[in-house]
This record gives sequence, structure tokens and C-alpha cells, in this order.
Amino acid sequence: MIESKLETKLRQAKAEERTGLIPFLPAGFPDRQRFFDELKELDRSGADIIEIGIPFSDPVADGPVVEEVSQECLARGASLGWLFTELPKHRAEISAEIVLMGYVNPFMQHGWSRLARQAAALDLSGLIIPDLPLEESLELEGLFAEHRLDLIRLVGLNTPPHRMRLAAERAGGFVYFVSVLGTTGSGGEFPAGLGRQLRLAGEIFRQPLALGFGLEAPDRIDSIRDEIDAVVFGSALIKHIQKGGSSSGFMNRWGAQPVR
Repeated sequence: MIESKLETKLRQAKAEERTGLIPFLPAGFPDRQRFFDELKELDRSGADIIEIGIPFSDPVADGPVVEEVSQECLARGASLGWLFTELPKHRAEISAEIVLMGYVNPFMQHGWSRLARQAAALDLSGLIIPDLPLEESLELEGLFAEHRLDLIRLVGLNTPPHRMRLAAERAGGFVYFVSVLGTTGSGGEFPAGLGRQLRLAGEIFRQPLALGFGLEAPDRIDSIRDEIDAVVFGSALIKHIQKGGSSSGFMNRWGAQPVR
């Protein structure tokens, strides 16, 4: 079996004895032109993988910060179609792997086959679809696999072992572990039992584990750093940019190694 580009990237970070960094940025934020500038800055600042969020009117897994900026991006005309039109002009300048995070409705409206073809043509590496049930993803797995796109699975605190094992049979790239029972940007203390559930996931999945939701600062992961391979941060990055901060400054806080 050929190891996916996402898995290779995070295993490389592990070999370098560091936590992989996966920043999330909604397409079109903070505006349609600066979005691509921010992508390139995140890449230059050491992002291993960049997660691009597709704005949607009903983002059920996103907290208030991401939901608000998603509505703003939609109002400015940022969409999946817009992204596929504009990203080709910039893709060659970005060395990080790129994944799309979006919901079933906009992907289905775009057309699954068309989505897979265009994503592959842009050298994207995978998709995260939070509202796609495991049982309904089998046909799409084959389509994405034809184009070397990983369908990234989400598990969390309330995922029982048998469901993890089912997901592990068809997981690709990395496993997205949701740190809270809620939406993104929740903040606060990690729930009890997180470390134990992460260790269980580490035993079941062969792919790297990426922890996301509510990661506001690097010290948040001190107690569970040994259990994970990467972190995903979105709301904290968005708020940092909204306050006038730079993407590079945010990445530096997380110990990113700038690309030279």
C-alpha cells in the first residue's frame, strides 16, 4: 500500500521530534485577496498541512467564530467554485499539503466526481466532511482513492471502540480527533478521559492522530502531547488575524519551523 502524502508529512514531523501543525483558514478570509497571502504565509511559516474551510450557511461542527466568518466569506462571494477558480493561480507557491474541510451539501451540489477531479488537478491531498456518516461514505471512498485523495475520519470522546475499528478499516491520511463534545473554538479545560481515549485511538489506528477543537495556545496540549502527532487550530488563528496579528506570529507561538 502506498502511504498517503498526508501520512508521510506527519510522520516526517514525528521523525523530527515535533508536533505537526495544521492551521485551518476559511476560504475567502480575511478577504478574497488576502486569503491567498495568508495561505502562503502559513506555508512559509512551517505549516505541515493547511486545512481550507469551505464556507457554508449551516456549519454544524463549527463554533461561533468560524460560523461568523464563514457567513462573511459567503457574502463576499467565496465558495467552492470560487476557490477552484482562484487557487490554481497560487498553488505552485505553496509547498504544504492542502485538505478541504466542508459539508455534504456544498460538495454534493458541486458534484462529487467533479470535486474529486478538480481537487486532484490542484494536487490537494484529502477531504474532511464532518456530517458524512461512515456508512454512507463507501462509494465516495473509491472515487477519492482513484484520485489519491484521503477521506479523513473524525473520532472523539464519545466514539466507542467498535466504531473506531470500523473507521480504522477505511481511514486515510490522518485521524482527526475531536477534543471536546461540542463545536470548534470551545476553549476551556479538556474533558476528563481525553488522554485515555487518545491512547485507545492510538492503539486502533495506524494513521497519525491530529487533535482539534478548542486549541487556543500551545500549553493546552502539554499533558497529552505524547499521545498525538499533530494539532489543528482554526478559531484561535482567526481571532489572532482579526486582531491584526500575523499568521507567521501565530505559527511561531506553536514552535513552527519556517521554510527556508
